[in-house]
Amino acid sequence: MSLSADAARSADVDVLVVGLVTSQDGPRPAPGSDDVDDALGGRLAAAAKALGARGKAGEITRMPTLGAVKAPLIITAGLGAAPEGDRFDAETLRRAAGAALRAAAGHDRVAVALPARDTGEASAVALGALLGNYAFLKYRTSDTTASAPAESVTIITPAAGASSAAVERAETLAESVALVRDLVNTPPGDLPPSELAKIASEVAETAGLGVEVLDEEALVAGGYGAIIGVGQGSVNPPRLVRVAYDHPGATKTLALIGKGITFDTGGLSLKPAASMDWMKSDMGGAAAVLGALRAIAALRPAVNVVGYLAIAENMPGGAAQRPSDVVTSYGGTTIEVMNTDAEGRLVMADAIGRAAEDSPDLIIDVATLTGGQLVALGTRTSGVMGNDDAVRDSVTDAATRTGESMWSMPLPPELRRYFDSSVADITNHASERWGSMLSAGVFLSEFIPDGVPWVHIDIAGPAFNQGEAHDYTPKGGTGVAVRTLVQVAEDLAEGTNPATRSA
Repeated sequence: MSLSADAARSADVDVLVVGLVTSQDGPRPAPGSDDVDDALGGRLAAAAKALGARGKAGEITRMPTLGAVKAPLIITAGLGAAPEGDRFDAETLRRAAGAALRAAAGHDRVAVALPARDTGEASAVALGALLGNYAFLKYRTSDTTASAPAESVTIITPAAGASSAAVERAETLAESVALVRDLVNTPPGDLPPSELAKIASEVAETAGLGVEVLDEEALVAGGYGAIIGVGQGSVNPPRLVRVAYDHPGATKTLALIGKGITFDTGGLSLKPAASMDWMKSDMGGAAAVLGALRAIAALRPAVNVVGYLAIAENMPGGAAQRPSDVVTSYGGTTIEVMNTDAEGRLVMADAIGRAAEDSPDLIIDVATLTGGQLVALGTRTSGVMGNDDAVRDSVTDAATRTGESMWSMPLPPELRRYFDSSVADITNHASERWGSMLSAGVFLSEFIPDGVPWVHIDIAGPAFNQGEAHDYTPKGGTGVAVRTLVQVAEDLAEGTNPATRSA
C-alpha cells in the first residue's frame, strides 16, 4: 500500500475508487472525488445515477471513464447520507473501501479516492481497503485471475505525509487478520493440532515472540486432563501452545486464551452432518489469539501479553471420551463430561488454569463456543461476558472502536446450579437448555482465579461467514476479534482499561 497526494484523475492505475453520498436529489460526489467529477465535466453523479447508483452504504457501481481520467474504470462506493459536521464515521469508510476492493478483484493496480482528508480518515480507508483486498486461492487449480486481489493499492489523500504511520498500523492489522482467515479457511485434514502448533511456532519466532509447545506426553505429565480427554478420540493428538510478548516498560499483563478445535465432529455426542461442514472454523479463537499476538509484537504497546492456544481435534474414535466420563482439569477440578460436543469449554478450562500462573491483570478468552450465540445475536455480533461489568463493557467498547460488532451479555449466577454433578465437582453441560451462551460463560467462570478480571468472547457465528461476502468481510474465515484484542492491549498499555486499577 502507498499514499499519494497527487490528483486522483492522474492516478496511473487500472481502477479508481471514488465515493458517493445520498441526497434528496440523488447521489452526489463525496469528498475526495472532486477532481474526478471535474474531469467528467461535473457528470460523475449523473452517470452513476444512470447506472442505478443512489449512494447508499454498501452500494457498488462500475463505469468506464472513456479516457476522461487516466484510469480506464471507476468504481463508485456508496457512503450513505453525508454526516453532520462533514466527518465520516470510520467504520463507514472501512466498509466502503472494503466493498470497493472486493469489486476490484482481478485488477492489479487500484487507487482509492474516498474521503481521506486527515490521518483518521486515511487510516480507516486504508484498513478497509486492505481487509477487502483478500482472497483464499490456495486450493484453486483453475484460472484465478478474475478473483485475485490487487497487487498494489494507493490511497489518495492530502494528508499523505502525516498518515504513513497510521497506514503501517493498518497493514499490520490487515496482515494479522489475513493470517487468521487463512488458518480458518484451511481444510482440517491439512491442519491437525500438530500442524497448527507448528505454524503458531513459526509465526511467533518470526515476530520475535517467545513460544512453548506442549505435546500429548507433556500434557499428560502436566495434568492437562481436559485437553487430553477431548483429543483422545483422534489419531491427531492435542497441543497447548504458549506465545509470549514482553515489553520492558510494561506494568500490566494480559492473558489471551483461544479455543483451537481444528475439527469438531461433536465426538460421541455426534453433530448432525449439516452442522459439521463448517467445523474447520472451530479453531477461530486460537487463530485470533495468534493473529493478535503477531500484531502486538509489531505495534509494541507497553504491556506484557501471553497467549494460549488450546488445540485438539474432537473425533469419535474408539478411544474417545464417553458421556459420563470424568476428567481432571489443570488445577485439579474434576469435570463430568455429560456431552462430548461441549468440548471447547474443556480445553479452555485447562488453558485458563495454566494462564493463571502468569499472574495476569486481565484474562480474555475467545472461542467459537456455542450455537446459543448464533440464536441470541446472529452471525455478525459476538457475545461478551465477564466477571466485572466495567471491564466487560470496556472490551465491548474497544470492539466498537475497531469496527467489530460485539454486545455485552450477563452471567446470571442462577445458571450455575445446572452444572451440578453427583460424582464430580462440575459437569461440562448444563441440564437446562435455555441461555446456553450464558451458561457456557458461567462454566468458564468457575476456573478464573478469585480477584482477576476476566472477559469471555463467544465468536461462534462471526468467526465464519457462511453467507455472501459483504463490505470488507469475505466468505469463510473472517479474522474476527484480532482488532479488538489488539485494541484492548493498547488500552491496557495506556492505562484506560478498568483492569489497570489497583487491586
